[in-house]
Amino acid sequence: MPLPILLAVFIFLFLWLFVVTFFAVRLSSHYNALVKDTNKRTLQTILETLLKDIDTAKKDIAALTKRCDTIITEGNFHIQKIGLLRFNPFKDTGGDQSFILALLNGEDTGVVISGLYSRAGTRWYAKKIKMGKGVEHELSEEEKQAIQKAQLIK
Repeated sequence: MPLPILLAVFIFLFLWLFVVTFFAVRLSSHYNALVKDTNKRTLQTILETLLKDIDTAKKDIAALTKRCDTIITEGNFHIQKIGLLRFNPFKDTGGDQSFILALLNGEDTGVVISGLYSRAGTRWYAKKIKMGKGVEHELSEEEKQAIQKAQLIK
């Protein structure tokens, strides 16, 4: 073989060896980074452990999602909205000593408590509310206003 062709083949092989060595070192360092701090286990063992951890995480996420849905559903039954209205039901007494307190859950169901103050004493009344409406008794305008105030709370 002539010398220039032999030199070209030698240079080509040298470059090829350099490129292959570069990628082999890069692959080796990447592998070592993956198995670092793993007690020298094999890559297959590490990957199997990761897959098991992913399955466990998926199950945990599903359980947490179910728990959150339960909390949200049950939370609708707790008092979430409060409306307070002070007023004067009788013109012969001074000040807004009487009040109405609306306590509603997420579905606008609950109770309205009225405290009516007069010179003779204070009288208390309670009425059931279902979906923002009186159930057994007619609601006064003030009670409706207290419910509307409570419903404004989101």
